[in-house]
Amino acid sequence: MAQQETDEQINDGFVVDTEDCEERETAHRERGSARPITVVGNPVLHKECRDVTEFDDKLAALIDDMFASQRAAEGVGLAANQIGVDLKVFVYDCPDDEGARHVGVVCNPVLQELPPELRVLDDSNEGCLSVPTAYASLARPDYAEVHGQDAEGKPIKVRGTGYFARCLQHETDHLYGRLYIDRLSKRDRKDALRQMEEGTPRYETVPND
Repeated sequence: MAQQETDEQINDGFVVDTEDCEERETAHRERGSARPITVVGNPVLHKECRDVTEFDDKLAALIDDMFASQRAAEGVGLAANQIGVDLKVFVYDCPDDEGARHVGVVCNPVLQELPPELRVLDDSNEGCLSVPTAYASLARPDYAEVHGQDAEGKPIKVRGTGYFARCLQHETDHLYGRLYIDRLSKRDRKDALRQMEEGTPRYETVPND
């Protein structure tokens, strides 16, 4: 891992992921190689992934490849199973609604449930690299908090608002075998799959057998 990540500052227990974003993302991406993206129907996307238990050079190399793959596909978040790897890890390079850029990695993420009185829903459009060219409106809380581990196994907490909150929820869902279209009504899911069938991905994907 890049030294900047091992020395990240902590604010009230939360990782500060808005500093040195370009430097950290570029270092990962230049070490890694882009891989094709798995799409809906691939079995690895539809089951809970395995916990990360070894925080070693192999994991660091996977994270580098994930950043490279994310950039190649022009995404803002990427889960390991989206490049065919059955492990609970996701990376992100995502702005929030205030325009702040967030870059980081979370292993074994657990989304913290918000009490109903603090839950404010944001009903915005959502898309997914594994459902290419499709978008649908999906209500999600406008604040998200994820607890997990960094690439060295140290406990971390990540929080976000607005678009970044949506990203944290979306990527955590992936690692538990759930795509955003699984949260849609049957009608909206069917429409999203139709959009996917009619569109052409702008990046390389893994064909489903």
